[in-house]
Amino acid sequence: MSYRCAAGLPLVDAMTPPVLVLSGPLTMDEVSGPCEALCALLDGGGRGAVVVCDVAGLGPPGLTAVNLLARLQLTARRAGGRIRLRDPSPALCALLDLVGLRFETEGQPEQREPPLGVQEAVEPGDPAV
Repeated sequence: MSYRCAAGLPLVDAMTPPVLVLSGPLTMDEVSGPCEALCALLDGGGRGAVVVCDVAGLGPPGLTAVNLLARLQLTARRAGGRIRLRDPSPALCALLDLVGLRFETEGQPEQREPPLGVQEAVEPGDPAV
C-alpha cells in the first residue's frame, strides 16, 4: 500500500485551553458563580482538561482569593480536569505558598526542569563520564 505525500506541513488544530477570567474585589458569597463557570468550561473537555484562570484582576490577595482558588481547584479535580493560573502577582503566589496550595502557572518551567540558559559548571581537569 502506498500513498502520495502532501506538499508542505500538515494542518493541525491548535489546542488552546479555555480561559476563566476572575476579577475582584471578591466577597465570600461570590464563590459559586466561578465554580459553575468552571464546570461549564470543563464539561466535554474529557479527562485531563485544562482551564486557564486569569487572576490578574483579583486585586490585592487575601484569604477570600485563596478560598476561591482552592474551591476552583477542587471543582476541577472532581470533574477530572485541572486549572492553571495566568498572571498571578508575587504576593498571591507567596500567600498560596504560605497556606500550602500548589498551582500550575503559565510561563514557569516545571519544577523538575532547569530554567533555560542554565549550564552546569565544569572544573578543568574533571574526567568526562
